[in-house]
Amino acid sequence: MDKGSIKKEANVLKNPQNSCCGSTDSNKNIVPVNFASRHLGPVTDEITKMLSVLGFDTLEALVDSGLPTGINTKRSLDLGAAIPTEYELLQELGQIAQQNKVYKSFLGMGYYGCATPAVILRHIFENPTWYTQYTPYQAEIAQGHLEALLNFQTMVAELCALPVANASLLDEATAAAEAMMMCYNACRGKQNAFYVDQNCHPQVMAVVATRARALGINIHQGKLADTDFAVLNLCGALLSYPGSDGQLQNPRDIIEKLHTVEALAVVVTDPLALCLITPPGEFGADIVVGSAQRFGVPMGYGGPHAAFMSTTAKLQRLMPGRIVGVSKDAQGKTALRLALQTREQHIRREKATSNICTSQALLAIMASMYAVYHGPRGLRDIAKRVHGFTVKLANGLQKLGWQIAHSNFFDTLHIITKEQQTSNIIKHAQEQGILLRELHKNAICISCDELTTKTDIDSLLAIFSSEKNGGNFAEKDRPDELGLPAILKRNTPCLKHAIFGAYHSETEIMRYIHRLAAKDLALNTAMIPLGSCTMKLNSAVSMLPLSWPQFANLHPFAPRETVTGYTKILSELEHMLAVITGLPAVSLQPNAGSQGEYTGLLVIRGYHDSRGDQQRRICLIPQSSHGTNPASAAMAGLEVVVVACDAHGNINYDDLCKKAQEYVDELAALMLTYPSTHGVFEEQIIEICNTIHKYGGLVYMDGANLNALVGLTKPSEMGADVCHVNLHKTFAIPHGGGGPGMGPIAVTAALAPFLPTHPVIATGSEKSIGTVAAAPFGSASILPISWVYIKLMGSEGLKLATQVAILNANYIAKRLEGHYQVVYRGKNNLVAHELIIDLRPFKTTAGIEVDDIAKRLMDYGFHAPTVSWPVPGTMMIEPTESEPLSELDRFCEAMIAIRQEIEAIANGQSDRQNNVLKLAPHTAAVVSADNWDRPYSREQAAYPSAYTRIHKYWPSVGRIDNAYGDRNFVCTCPTIEC
Repeated sequence: MDKGSIKKEANVLKNPQNSCCGSTDSNKNIVPVNFASRHLGPVTDEITKMLSVLGFDTLEALVDSGLPTGINTKRSLDLGAAIPTEYELLQELGQIAQQNKVYKSFLGMGYYGCATPAVILRHIFENPTWYTQYTPYQAEIAQGHLEALLNFQTMVAELCALPVANASLLDEATAAAEAMMMCYNACRGKQNAFYVDQNCHPQVMAVVATRARALGINIHQGKLADTDFAVLNLCGALLSYPGSDGQLQNPRDIIEKLHTVEALAVVVTDPLALCLITPPGEFGADIVVGSAQRFGVPMGYGGPHAAFMSTTAKLQRLMPGRIVGVSKDAQGKTALRLALQTREQHIRREKATSNICTSQALLAIMASMYAVYHGPRGLRDIAKRVHGFTVKLANGLQKLGWQIAHSNFFDTLHIITKEQQTSNIIKHAQEQGILLRELHKNAICISCDELTTKTDIDSLLAIFSSEKNGGNFAEKDRPDELGLPAILKRNTPCLKHAIFGAYHSETEIMRYIHRLAAKDLALNTAMIPLGSCTMKLNSAVSMLPLSWPQFANLHPFAPRETVTGYTKILSELEHMLAVITGLPAVSLQPNAGSQGEYTGLLVIRGYHDSRGDQQRRICLIPQSSHGTNPASAAMAGLEVVVVACDAHGNINYDDLCKKAQEYVDELAALMLTYPSTHGVFEEQIIEICNTIHKYGGLVYMDGANLNALVGLTKPSEMGADVCHVNLHKTFAIPHGGGGPGMGPIAVTAALAPFLPTHPVIATGSEKSIGTVAAAPFGSASILPISWVYIKLMGSEGLKLATQVAILNANYIAKRLEGHYQVVYRGKNNLVAHELIIDLRPFKTTAGIEVDDIAKRLMDYGFHAPTVSWPVPGTMMIEPTESEPLSELDRFCEAMIAIRQEIEAIANGQSDRQNNVLKLAPHTAAVVSADNWDRPYSREQAAYPSAYTRIHKYWPSVGRIDNAYGDRNFVCTCPTIEC
């Protein structure tokens, strides 16, 4: 143990009151003993010490000195006091959860009951090593979840029989919309129509229609088989295989017809069905999308679930989202990293083909492990069981005289009824705790799933037998696979890669999961100080309810009277976010920050259109904006005009005024981030917003940096009309290795009528901009995390968290003074909740670049801060409020030690090429090799600090050659090792 740790522990033992954040009444910075004291990193005496270093007596004084006077309102949040204890919170939440009725769902429509293997639930879903990882931009310390995601891509590619797959998308409907965009981009906009088969799920059709409307793509809808494609100028078409009502048709003829008019074929499908039916790739499909939810991920009232996309090699450069690729490290060992196009929306900005910058990584990992655990035989057995029960139900219904509309099906039956029969049957079923789908007044659909039992089939037949039916369609019993015609049966093996045959016992899969986890650096290992990403504590108490069946096992389209517990949680969370932002109307539907941006801009556009201002299509975006901002604006059908920044990183107010005036009749919105992406509170924020309003535009505030505002001020008080809220940042939903995320939006009363609606569960109004996500409330199962966090923090706790976040950032800035230059500072030389340090001079003085420092930090046991964004050659550091003084000091000491290593190169003590930074990170294999020909010691390489001698995190691979991976593109597992 290093001296600092010994000293701290000795101090706690000597003065135990110091460890509970409430030492004496005279302490001006006292933190009351409650959840906030567990969430916050610094204890009371540490806060006082850090303030002293900065020259302040209190947190209030620090904030007053840094925040612009006009927005520092000092009003209470009015969210009430914190719930005193975690126990009381769980008691209250448990009572609310009991109001949800977990009925047996046969609703289908893309959401199915499934059995999450306990080994996956315990060792992945409930394991902070997996759910607190960050997006694998620093691939050397993310090899574990990169391998799991590569398994996911391999699983998808093999099931679909196409060569390329990505590492998941947000949901099935969004994936279909992204596929439409791929079709449109593939023909470079020359073919401006897209066809959607009417037998797709309604939520899929709705999301595709919303996306198309914004971009001016003409949507045609109907029966593909009856359509003359030659007259429609199609870029592509979407068909469902199987259909929403269960019908299983051979898509080959339709796909060939599409190809004759140079249109692309997009197939939305079911991965479990693909274990038994011919994969779309063998029919010539160009793009295949779907949801991996039924591979071990609970329905969760709508999400989060991993959507998938697979495509041809010809279209791989147009594919949105993240793709894990295979490369090699400095020692020639196979290594994984994200492929180049992963961040193209940041690089290409308004010219990007998508704004997707997140995925559903945690859920994709669960789905991939489900496939690894069951293997191809196990998955086929599950699929056969599901199909077998569906056949038995069909046989039984026909014996009772009911007509089944389609003879070919996998898991869903379309039963023809009469209007009064339909309502009676659905009502009778619900009285028995069973949910059936009303397809229309004269039809009911029933979808079987992994959890269906013989008892369920008997119950369903009893319900239908109680309703008299005049027909007589009885047939003799059919064999179990009669619902699958021979021409549609899968004849090629699925999941033939060795990884899917290796770990079928619980012992083996448990060890495999933990072997992968050991390769990753997550929040349970060290601080992840990423600027703009807010990697704060994800408390165990907030995560605990996610596994409760009352939250996990509900279908998103369950009748509202059966989900009153969820309704209460969601309505209270909407109120909380409205109070925090000062914007009265909230939609929880956007299921990522990028989707929040897109949705908010659509709302602004809808508002202008309703007033007859269809010409308002200009969106002003500062140079310092998030990379997704311009991409989101382009997706919303807006034209981006860039606003310059001044030498201090602020918006150039004169340039803003000039451009607002120039586009006075066309100005739709200003899109900005506050505090700015440069980590400062801009002084002129109110004037900026007033100027936009003066010229007829609205203000969109990107809520990525809301962690510096909560409890101190509100977006509405600065003049924002729309604000999206990254719940996976400010409000403690974990990042999960790159997802799940949530991006609800809050808007003014004038914009409320334009919030999203949904085709199945009524939300929004008739003025709504449409549907933006598959489920009405986005990824609803993770929303209780933020509800718990806010309830336990209370008004004062939330404010205190913001103050401490600002304190921690300014403390780091102060400690690094004299070693690194902080690029931008605000009022009184302070930063907000994050800071940017300049590493560009070291390229000249020592030949050291920002990536060298990022990789060297791994040897010290840290994940690097955000690299080269928003300023190339810099690092953006955000410690959050959850990190204690000891961890802040450990990080600062690592950065100072690295600065000394750079200086040794600059003054000639170390070689400019063969040095400890250029050759970082150092793996155990390299350090322990017989041959050591480096001009520095093994100890300096591997144990550069006292802490690393106590606890050593070892990167599993050396520095990765990204260029090699892009030149030799591989996105499926070549060997079991990868």
